[in-house]
Order: sequence, then C-alpha cells, then structure tokens
Amino acid sequence: MSKNGSISAFFPAYNDAGTISSMVISVLLTLRELTDDYEVIVVNDGSQDHTAAVLDELARIYPDEVRIIHHPQNRGYGGALRTGFYSATRDWIFYTDGDAQYDPRELKNLAALISDEVDFINGWKIERQDPLHRIIIGRIYQYTIKLAFGLKLKDVDCDFRLMRREVFDDIALTSDSGVICVELMKKVQDAGFRLTETPVHHFHRAYGKSQFFRFRRLAQVARDLTGLWYRLVWRKEDTRPAATDNPTPAPNQTYADGPN
Repeated sequence: MSKNGSISAFFPAYNDAGTISSMVISVLLTLRELTDDYEVIVVNDGSQDHTAAVLDELARIYPDEVRIIHHPQNRGYGGALRTGFYSATRDWIFYTDGDAQYDPRELKNLAALISDEVDFINGWKIERQDPLHRIIIGRIYQYTIKLAFGLKLKDVDCDFRLMRREVFDDIALTSDSGVICVELMKKVQDAGFRLTETPVHHFHRAYGKSQFFRFRRLAQVARDLTGLWYRLVWRKEDTRPAATDNPTPAPNQTYADGPN
C-alpha cells in the first residue's frame, strides 16, 4: 500500500478488557508500517467489565492515534459497527473484533490487495477455531445465508474486512444485532462494489464469551434474518443512506448518547 493512502482501523468492544489493549497496540504497529495517515477507533458498547478504563488509558497513552467512543448502554454488535463505520475519517476502513480471534497484523495481507479495481476486501477463515457446536451452527448458517440472500462470497461472517469509506456514501446499515454482517455484504454486493477475498487465520477465544451464536439467541437471530430477507430480497428496499445516516465523527473520547 502506498504511504499516501490512509486507513481508519476500528474495533467494536464488549467486555473485552483482557484482549483489547493488545489488539489496539498490534494494529497501531501494523498501521505504522502501512501508511503515514491512520487512526484507531474503539467503540466500547456498554461493557460491564473494566474495558472502559483500559480504553481510556490507551487514549491517554496514544492521544494522537487512538480515539474511544463509549456507548453508555449496550446497543448490540450492529450498533457498535455502525458507530465505527460512520465515525471513520480516512480513505479506507478496516475492522475486526476486539476479542483477539483474529490477528490485526494480517491487515497487511488485505492492504496488499488494494488497487483502483477493488472497493472491498473480505477475509475468509482458513480454519474456524471454535467449539464443535459453533462450527456446526456456523456452517449451517453460512449455507443458509448464501442461498437465501444470493451472496457470492466464501465467508459471510468473517469479521476481518477492509473497505473504501465511500461504500457508506452509497449504502445505509440499520441492523443492531449480529445480522449486520449479512446486511453489509448483501448491500455491498447489490450496489455493485468490486469485492475480493483473502484467507486469514482464526484463533481460539482466550477471554470472554461469544454474544452471537448462543442457543438462547438463535430464535432472535432467525427473526432478525427473516426481517432482513423480507426487506432486502422480497421487497428490495432502497439501500441508499438518508442525509441523517452519517453522524459527525466523534472526538478522541466521547459518550455517544443519541440514536445511532
């Protein structure tokens, strides 16, 4: 990647006090190799552990590089992602989760694919490192989603992505739950953005618990997906953003209280 390019890297974080500092430092070191123009954003989605304190300390140590956005209440994975996407200010946006199941240093693999012919670079998991029941549920989920939404990509729910910021001038995201990944990829595909994929490693979770593929939440996930399918596939709703869909980027540390 040219040193003239710029990247916003962000992490959604929920009860990730045990991993988020290493994720932030790893991505900072990686960004410094890739470009002279970058920022790191962490969206603390109402964490109940000491994630907020860890993040505030990171912002104090790296005041010119790290920006923290606090949600006083948990808004869900989709709400955290939307805050991150619309708060980013650089040409390219990279995100991955704050739970350390991906290695931020592999951002270099995605950045190597940046060209004038590519708008969106999606990772795909070489091997999923999760308990057996999550692997089985994940495979069923992948096949079902690809068929139902007509998605033509290898891995729908690999949260390791690099995209042009202009993508969000043309699509508006509305989901607050984990189905935002399906919404994002469906809208990106339907809008005609040029997408490529590359393999990335996936690691065992060392801290915290997954908030998405939990048996008690599967019914809610099914409802969310059904509603999304009805809107995007059956009704083919307009996916373009309204003028109010892009909030003003937040300062170094802020508490995002308004609707998102």
